[in-house]
Amino acid sequence: MIDTVLRDLRQPEYIHVLLNPLPVYGLLIAWIGLIVAFFFKNRRAQLATLVLVLISSISAWPVYEFGQQAYDRVLSMADEDGHAWLDEHRDRAEDLIWIFYALAALSAIAIAAPMKWPRSSLPLVIAVILLGGVTLGTGGYIAYAGGRIRHREFRNEPVPPKRPEHEH
Repeated sequence: MIDTVLRDLRQPEYIHVLLNPLPVYGLLIAWIGLIVAFFFKNRRAQLATLVLVLISSISAWPVYEFGQQAYDRVLSMADEDGHAWLDEHRDRAEDLIWIFYALAALSAIAIAAPMKWPRSSLPLVIAVILLGGVTLGTGGYIAYAGGRIRHREFRNEPVPPKRPEHEH
């Protein structure tokens, strides 16, 4: 059993699937917690949830990297429609990964800046909440295409059109 787990951990497609809930589900939980902490005006709770937002949003980086590494292997396993969804998933991730990085940076600023400028706390938390909502939508958009690569039961619409090569 240990050998199987160790083998799986050497496969980028396995790591990608293992980690890919973190930037969406982890962020959703942290975002809800931050909203609650905001309404209760509890700075300690805000700090705790800002750390969770930071961890969740920065976790998009290894998900993205392992996804890039897994592209060829997943392509070889997918059917023709799966190829189109894989390309769409990759294109969406390549185009939009920066939003997760921006949220990570903003949440780090929202943690640190109020130590020197206490009045910055409220606007920074509001900014993290707003950008967090946009980032959640972005994560769902990326994941929507990813879920259709190998799951035919989720394919309830035509495959996306192929993008010209220069857009990658």
